[in-house]
Parts: sequence; structure tokens; C-alpha cells
Amino acid sequence: MPAAQKTRSLQAKPNSTAKPRIALALAGGGPLGAVYELGALCALQDSLDGIDFTQLDHYVGVSSGGFIAAGLANGITPRELVAMFVDDDNQDAFDPRELMRPAWGELARRLISLPGLVGRAAFTALLLRKSRMQVLEMLGAALPAGICNNDYIDQRLSEIFSAPGRTNDFRQLRTKLTLVATHLDSGEAAPFGQPGLDDVPISKAVQASAALPGLFPPVEIKDAYFVDGALKKTMHATLALQEGIDLLLCVNPLVPFDATLPEVQRIMHRGLPPERQRIPAIIEGGLPTVLSQTFRSMIHSRMELGLRNYARDFPQTQIVLVEPNHRDPEMYLANTFSYSQRKALAEHAYQTTRAWLRGRRTQLGASFAKHGIALNAVALADERVHLTTPHPAPTQIGRAVAQLQDVLDDLAHSLAHRQAAA
Repeated sequence: MPAAQKTRSLQAKPNSTAKPRIALALAGGGPLGAVYELGALCALQDSLDGIDFTQLDHYVGVSSGGFIAAGLANGITPRELVAMFVDDDNQDAFDPRELMRPAWGELARRLISLPGLVGRAAFTALLLRKSRMQVLEMLGAALPAGICNNDYIDQRLSEIFSAPGRTNDFRQLRTKLTLVATHLDSGEAAPFGQPGLDDVPISKAVQASAALPGLFPPVEIKDAYFVDGALKKTMHATLALQEGIDLLLCVNPLVPFDATLPEVQRIMHRGLPPERQRIPAIIEGGLPTVLSQTFRSMIHSRMELGLRNYARDFPQTQIVLVEPNHRDPEMYLANTFSYSQRKALAEHAYQTTRAWLRGRRTQLGASFAKHGIALNAVALADERVHLTTPHPAPTQIGRAVAQLQDVLDDLAHSLAHRQAAA
């Protein structure tokens, strides 16, 4: 079984009596990414002793990662966030289906502008003898800047963060939170929560950071417009690294899918039929899957470049990256606008992250120990543990095979790490 995630570790500071400074950077990825990150974070919280994911020194969130970062900084545990974003039985849940409502206000504004645009286009075509392409470019201003309404993000999160013990004000948090959007007119990163941008409500900053161009209209804040923070960088972890962080945990939910396995291995086992749940080639999904694969590849290559830069510029900080396996069909085929699918995906992320921890326990155990964190061997070995969906108890043979695979994964990764170091 291939490793469910991969890790990158950089040189750590020597042991010190001072409390280690730990930060968390969460990348974006839409509802799919948020559900994966929640499952992975729950697995980390349940499997690591000596770390509380609501008590870290700095949280950096981009796009959908901003939802989770803002919740953790407000003292909401990973499992409580799962109840809010994944569990359909929770009456106070954040419902991502609300984000599919049309942006009627934006559509109306563009429609109102259409007669004037048509008049100017006609004048340009008839009197100024401009080309058809120039005329069409003028009419392009009638197209909406986004088709779905994202006001629900600000409204619902404002309610959630107004509960006792929480806050919608960056300046009143007990820890540091940075939510990154992109300034539409300049193309520069806008780190909400940093000085000068810390008076914006947290809920509004999340809305701006998650305003994916084309899907959601840009968000207006202080007479400026902001869109998805991932347009500039994937992680924006430099904001935390510059503060002398000792350990940086990064969770990236989107990776390009590797569909090149032999046909016999390209089978999902989610109950099999219909059609034995064959994993399709990327091209079979048409334009949506081609664009998805392109987007995933672009942001992942940019993130890898960023990690190399972090290694060069911040050698004193240890960085651990958690992300899905590139050959994980569950992540590729998931439909996160279905509550049942989101539950299954959260459980899948939880279990694959636990498997990754078991398969890397030698290296990770040594890395985490430098910062007062220990892998909980008992919790990792407990096969009854689940996040949302109970699983049937494995057979004795199944347990033996799984344990053997974990040992082999750990050994192979340790050897590869030693060879790379040599």
C-alpha cells in the first residue's frame, strides 16, 4: 500500500527549555479541501500527545483553509469543526450548499449596465469602424464577475464567531491568525489579521480569501475588491516563518491525480459495482476534470517551489507537510456537495492520515520529539477508532497484513530518508 501522504522535514533547532513555537498553515481546495483538512487534523490531534490544535502560536489560512484556521484560532476543536462542516445532524452546521445560490445582485447590476454597453458598442462599430473583436470586448463588461453568492460565508461565520468565548475580531484573539486574500486591482497578497488589516471582521476576511474568481464575485472591503488568496501563493507560510517558528505544520488538500496505474489496480473497492467502480482516465471526465487536473498541477508545483524556498530561507524551522496520496481515487472521485460523501471523505482522510503516521513513525517520532510532541502508539494501533463512520472489525489476517504493511512502509521511508541525507 503506497503511503497516504508525504512529509518534508527541515533541520530543527536544538532542544531548548523554552516552549516550542508551533504554527499551522492550511491551503485551499474548496469544500473538498476543507473536508480533507478536517479529517487529517482530527487524526493528528488524536494521534499526537503534547500538542493542542486550538493553542498554536500562529494560524495561516488561504481560501477554504481560512474557514478552519479561523475556527481553530477561536478555540473550536477539529472534531467540533467536523460537526459544523460535515455532520448533517447538526442544526447549527455551516451548509456549503448555500454557496450555490445565484448571485442575483451581481447579475442585476450587470443587466442594468447592458443597454449602455450595447449603445456604446453600436457607436464603436458603426462610426468608429472598430473590429468585431473590439466590440465583443466592450460587451464583456456585461458578464457577471461571479455566478454564486458568497455572502452566506460572512453571515454564517459571523454568527458562529459571536458565540460566548469566541470573537469575530482579529485583535481580540488569544493567538495570531492570518487569512490571506488577493487585492484584485494590484494582484498583491492581502494578509488580513496583520497590522493595518486587523480591523476587518474575521468572517469577512474568510469570505474574501475564498472568493474564487468566476464562481464568486470579488468581495468589497474598504473601497477595494479582493479575491481568492491562492492566486498569489498556495500556502503563504512565510508569514509565520518570519516570526521564528520552531515547527510548521502544513496541510495541503489538493494534489494532481496519478491515473497511470495498471487497469487491474485502477479499481475502487467502495462496494464495487456499478462497473466495478473503475477509476476513469482524466480525459473521460471532459473539460471539468481536465481543468481540475490542470489547476491541481499548477498550485501543487508552486507549493513545492515554495517549500524549497522555505528550506533555503528558514533552515532553523522544521516543516512537516501532510497531503493526500497522488494515487488516491477517493479524493479524486469525491462529490463533496453530498453530505454522505463528505462524511465518507472525512473518514477516509482521517484513516489515511493515521496510516501515514504509522508508516512514518520512526522519522516523525524523532522529529516531533524535538518539540515535546510524541506519537501515541496506543491510539494509532487502535483499529476501533473512527471519525464519522464506523467500520466493520477487520479479520485477524487483515490486521496482520495491515501491521506488516505499516512496518514495511516505515522501514522503506526510513531507508530512503537516510539515503537522501547521505
